[in-house]
Amino acid sequence: MAKVKSKWVCQNCGYESAGYLGKCPECSSWGSFTEEMQSETKLFNVSPQGVANDLTPSLIGDIKTGQEIRVSTEIDEFDRILGGGLVQGSIVLIAGDPGIGKSTILLQTSGKLAQKGQKILYVSAEESMGQLKLRADRLGVKGDNLYIYPQICLQNIKAQIEELKPDTVVIDSIQAIYSQNVQSSAGSVSQIRECCSVLMQIAKTQNITILIIGHVTKDGSIAGPKVLEHMVDTVISFEGDKYKSYRMLRSMKNRFGNTSEVGIFEMKENGLTEIKNPNELFLNERSQETIPGTAIIVTNEGTRPLLVEIQALVGTTPYPSPRRVANGIDYSRLLQVLAVLEKRVGLNLSNQDVYVNVMGGIEVDEPAADLGVALAIATCARDVVVDPQTVIIGEIGLSGEIHPVSNLERRLNEAVMSGFKKAIVPFANKDIKNSKIEIVPVKKLLDAITACISPQ
Repeated sequence: MAKVKSKWVCQNCGYESAGYLGKCPECSSWGSFTEEMQSETKLFNVSPQGVANDLTPSLIGDIKTGQEIRVSTEIDEFDRILGGGLVQGSIVLIAGDPGIGKSTILLQTSGKLAQKGQKILYVSAEESMGQLKLRADRLGVKGDNLYIYPQICLQNIKAQIEELKPDTVVIDSIQAIYSQNVQSSAGSVSQIRECCSVLMQIAKTQNITILIIGHVTKDGSIAGPKVLEHMVDTVISFEGDKYKSYRMLRSMKNRFGNTSEVGIFEMKENGLTEIKNPNELFLNERSQETIPGTAIIVTNEGTRPLLVEIQALVGTTPYPSPRRVANGIDYSRLLQVLAVLEKRVGLNLSNQDVYVNVMGGIEVDEPAADLGVALAIATCARDVVVDPQTVIIGEIGLSGEIHPVSNLERRLNEAVMSGFKKAIVPFANKDIKNSKIEIVPVKKLLDAITACISPQ
């Protein structure tokens, strides 16, 4: 009989210990250790056949490269974040909250690839054939080459891949798959590491594209945990507000394309539909009445500039500690902007509640949004209006200076296409020319506040 060993593994970061620990020394999380049993003799031996075992080291100058073969998903927004399509032999991880649309987008993609003649194996570990067929009928997914395989055992999945020889495999989801080699429950760190390792060998040796669905934990990180991100070629985050129909696919890692690319979809009854012009979508949500505390910024998401509205609300609080609420922007950036407004502009906010919201449910994390946030707060506090035909771009330093931003020319072109007449930009970017929009370069935050106020 094989000897069985026990170990304790942190389900948050994968740290291993010989005994139970209340607090993980690696990620400092509490109560995250679970006991896992592992046999010294594996029940199923996975040998990396064909993983370049017979190759010898070569000089980098002697290596011949070829153009990687990409396959379009026939969904333009999905192709954008993939860098032009699926690369054969790659592993793509799609992570997101439950019910946000991960299975929907991959089932729609599978149907389009099957209609192109590709052989698709959709491994459903969480739904039966009948349940998946009901979803496919609702989404209008068809295809003679789309195979559905409800299975949770990795060894059976591997055998079916070798027999069917598909072009693309979808795993829905990796947390529900288990390997007979690891004596622990499905979804544990050891199971996910083993399953992903085997799938990686299949993808690289048989030149099969594998799409993996991964759930996220309640704090927003990919369950599993980070071992999944290191092993796959592309990591795509599925984001969205559960109270709105808009969904955003964001590329977090891509070995074959740009990172931080964004694709925007709308969830409808018949599935996810692409939004070709997201700026029109976000700007349509603007109030027709011009009110204090609103500003339009141009944020850069990958290679795509997006115009979004920043809203701020400032009001006196009866409590000793005023509230600071940030929705859609980083909380620490909000506190920094407030500190600069108080020290460099003389705006007293110590007894004021401040609420900042980004319309459309989009997350803005680049510093170029600082100036728009500051102007929205300042105009609301002084009860004045930002010129509605003005876009605001710039990063704020701690001394109140406005720092330059990247890709300003592309941002201005997008503002012109959306009908804006004026742009407040950093003084360091004053050499940028655009005859279709008035460019107002500013050095200090106070200058920007003066330049943006709408004439009454």
